[in-house]
Amino acid sequence: MTVIDAIIQGAVQGLTEFLPVSSSGHLAITQHILGVSGEGNLFFNVMLHVGTLVAVVAFYHKLIWSLILEFGRTVRDIFTGKFKWSEMNYERNLLFMLVIGLLPLFLLFLPVPGTGMKLKDVAESLSSQPTVIITSVCLLITSTLLLLGIIFNKRNCARSFKHLKGNSAESGGRERFGVVDAVCVGLMQCVAVLPGISRSGSTLAVGEMRGINKQKALDYTFVLGIPSIVAAAALEGLDAVKAPEGLNIDILPLVVGVAVSAVVGYLAILLFKWFLKTDKMIIFVIYTAVVGLGMLGVSVAELVMGVNLFTGQPLF
Repeated sequence: MTVIDAIIQGAVQGLTEFLPVSSSGHLAITQHILGVSGEGNLFFNVMLHVGTLVAVVAFYHKLIWSLILEFGRTVRDIFTGKFKWSEMNYERNLLFMLVIGLLPLFLLFLPVPGTGMKLKDVAESLSSQPTVIITSVCLLITSTLLLLGIIFNKRNCARSFKHLKGNSAESGGRERFGVVDAVCVGLMQCVAVLPGISRSGSTLAVGEMRGINKQKALDYTFVLGIPSIVAAAALEGLDAVKAPEGLNIDILPLVVGVAVSAVVGYLAILLFKWFLKTDKMIIFVIYTAVVGLGMLGVSVAELVMGVNLFTGQPLF
């Protein structure tokens, strides 16, 4: 892998990890175009996740620190008998809802009967197909979910302001998650392991469908993504160590790729929040639909011709 390849993949990972366009889908497409997909690239993928982890922790460090402090106060109140579910402040409520939102991830470790694989393994096998036809279909699903999120957000704003003369792009919907909200977002996060399903976009859309304020829903999905990114990096790291060529990569491209993914990821969070605040999410609806349809056409052509149209390599 060259430094240029590392820069391209780091930028793609940083942008698409947080923008609602699917990092796994775009990484699969990028690697398909560059002809660098495969087991030998696993460790590099792990380190790109680490770069985006640095970005989200840096952006939300104040909220993360407040949640850590609130965790300590919660433990104290539980042991002193002062804890009351009905009297939780915003941080304590968010803390519990994050834990509940993470519980559905354990479903990914359930075995699939007759395959000898877990659900997460099935998703990974779809990511490593010689064509990106599954990724293309999933991008179209992401586009649909984003569109539904826009529609429901407008309904939330209409309900919140139906008795007011003014309106606000930010204030529609509830600011706190409930148990059902957290479970729904958690289940969607499981679905988002499929290549092409945007984790940030799909979980944001589900939050909006549940009537949550769009900015609060976005903050929730980004913070919820921290343990998810850690878990993904850990699992891919184990696979990389087991793979014969998993750690076979030069240091310079690795360092450059991680740095680029971290910087671009931080900027992507800023950009996403701006798009959401200014009601320009339709751009991502159109983008994911165009890319999904375009790569679907490419995949069909590749299946007919039997070769990768970008590299000329045989598919099978």
